[in-house]
Amino acid sequence: MQDSSTTPPNSSSRSQSIFNIQRQVSTLGSSSPGPMSLKTSTTPTPGQLKTKVTNVRRMRRIISEDAEWSLAIVPLLTELCIQHIVKNFQNNPILKQLPLEHQKKVLSSLPPELPLTVTANLIDDENYWHRCCVKRWSVCHVSRHGGSWKRMFFERHLENLLKLFIPGTTDPGVILDLLPLCRNYVRRIRVDQFLPPVRMPTPPPGEEQSDSGSEGEGGEPEKDHYQLQALVAGLKHLEELDLVYGVKDCGMNFEWNLFLFTYRDCHSLAATIKACHTLKTAQSTGLQRHRFALPHPLRLQHLGQGLMLPAGWLAGCKAGIFRLTRSKVDDDKARILIRSLLDHPALEELDLSHNLIGDRGARAAAKLLSHSRLRVLNLANNQLRAPGAQSLAHALAHNTNLVSLNLRLNCIEDEGGQAIAHALETNKCLTVLHLGGNELSEPTATLLSQVLPVNTTLISLNLSCNHIGQDGGKQLLEGMSDNKTILEFDLRLSDVAQESEYLIGQVLHANREAARQRTLNPGHFTSPSSNCTENSVG
Repeated sequence: MQDSSTTPPNSSSRSQSIFNIQRQVSTLGSSSPGPMSLKTSTTPTPGQLKTKVTNVRRMRRIISEDAEWSLAIVPLLTELCIQHIVKNFQNNPILKQLPLEHQKKVLSSLPPELPLTVTANLIDDENYWHRCCVKRWSVCHVSRHGGSWKRMFFERHLENLLKLFIPGTTDPGVILDLLPLCRNYVRRIRVDQFLPPVRMPTPPPGEEQSDSGSEGEGGEPEKDHYQLQALVAGLKHLEELDLVYGVKDCGMNFEWNLFLFTYRDCHSLAATIKACHTLKTAQSTGLQRHRFALPHPLRLQHLGQGLMLPAGWLAGCKAGIFRLTRSKVDDDKARILIRSLLDHPALEELDLSHNLIGDRGARAAAKLLSHSRLRVLNLANNQLRAPGAQSLAHALAHNTNLVSLNLRLNCIEDEGGQAIAHALETNKCLTVLHLGGNELSEPTATLLSQVLPVNTTLISLNLSCNHIGQDGGKQLLEGMSDNKTILEFDLRLSDVAQESEYLIGQVLHANREAARQRTLNPGHFTSPSSNCTENSVG
């Protein structure tokens, strides 16, 4: 009785609290709901209850703060360092000092928006420049840029700057400041738009001024298009210039001056080309040994199946290339440009197609054939007539370098066509000749039928869209029966009988098969034109 009298007055409340805590703990550990039984459990001591309650509360507190917390995901110190390098790469670019495996991690994490002043001469990783190209352009043909993503990025970036340059408005430093960054990677400039200077608004037209739609054809603008001389001089690996002086998507702002290639533009471009001795020419190792090596890589698709070229030949076929198309180049401007190309040490391909060049310009081109190493000449879709074709034929008869001549979509007629046919009797180098759409007829076909058995170098001849006629087709068939070298002969839309076309096709098939056999057995093959190719290469 004395013990019960010494019990503290709050013992009943403490017992009740202990009971409630025990009930909560049992409920957490139970797998099925229901009333809790107390018969099999013993009453815990206050110390045991204190420990259990503390553990339950601590577990709940940790889970509520971070449900994903775990020691397994704590980053390594190297990973933290790499993240820091990536975050501060623009201000403190650290790359070459790192081990190779860490360099790869840094490059894979760098954003493609970094300034070129930081990345141009520091990063050579193709995967990084691949990401830069894909992010900027939806269509990327890296094969057109030598298979290099870095080269593609800088060439297209420079081309975009040139296309959007407005003389008198755009700061020239935008392009010149890029030179130290891209000079080692740009090998080709292909620009299909040159914007003219912004014209000041003209005063309202007077009563006597006609609105016949010919305004804008008058005098040349006060300023010209962007001058390429300083840019080209700084590109030490430049191999190809492909230019079009015009404006794309002009819409309702159309004026003739937007498509004007001025004389000042012409003189400036001529000086640029004459001073550009950085055009690279790589000799083809297989050209001297294989007669059927093509002069231009794009011709491979027309040879038909089964004809193989030497391994690595196309990869080494690089040349100095200048193209100026769709720019309204007339005779006078063509003569200015060609004068600057005489005795050029590197130029091997000239493309002046889709212009306004006539017979005077053709005579200048004929002179160039005698004073250059030109191998490909394209004068398609100009205004050449018989006198111009005769000038080219005279130069072609004695030429030892030219392998491809394209005169399609002119009007040389039979007089010019016969002159070129006569030149093929003595020429031992030309392999590709395109005379489509030149108003040729039976007299030209008759002379060609006499030349085809004699000429042993021509492998591609195009006479499509002419008026050869059925008799002319029969004579060409007679000439082809004794020819063993032509692999492609286009006579579409030339009024040739279907039977003649079919039989000529059979001769071409036999020639291709024979060429394939000679390619498979080069030891049994000798080239009668090897001296010519050696001169053209060396």
